[in-house]
Amino acid sequence: MKKIASRSTHPTSLVFAVALLALMVFGGPGLSRAATAEHSKAKAAKPKIDTHLEARIKALHAKLKITPAQEQLWNKVAQTMRENDKTMDALVEAREKNAGTMNAVQDLQSYAKLVQAHANCINRFIPPFEALYASMSASQKKNADKLFRYHPHQMKREKAK
Repeated sequence: MKKIASRSTHPTSLVFAVALLALMVFGGPGLSRAATAEHSKAKAAKPKIDTHLEARIKALHAKLKITPAQEQLWNKVAQTMRENDKTMDALVEAREKNAGTMNAVQDLQSYAKLVQAHANCINRFIPPFEALYASMSASQKKNADKLFRYHPHQMKREKAK
């Protein structure tokens, strides 16, 4: 019996990786109806400034060990994160508003808009982050590489929590 080595790359894997990265970077809201309902409840109690987002920005600032000389570049990264969060919030809000009246096709179309928005947000995030990354020391870059590297085993652990 012959062993056949299979190396298939599925578009689904790419979408999953992009969505995972978006969630890591932006901490975007969940994409399922149940998750969007939870997001809606949290949003109702949400102050004008998104404290959860600001905490993520502050934590990433600390983890990346941003220097005073890098603050201007960092501020562009943080602003992009805020803008991306607003974009995602608006789409999730629209999805939540229509969740009870959408048929299966409309639901899939709504989900596709969210996935595409995640990809667009990542694409908007890359240029300011790339400029910041270029200014980093070798040790900062090594640290950033670890923070942004895709780790399938980490996701399994996070799902278990």
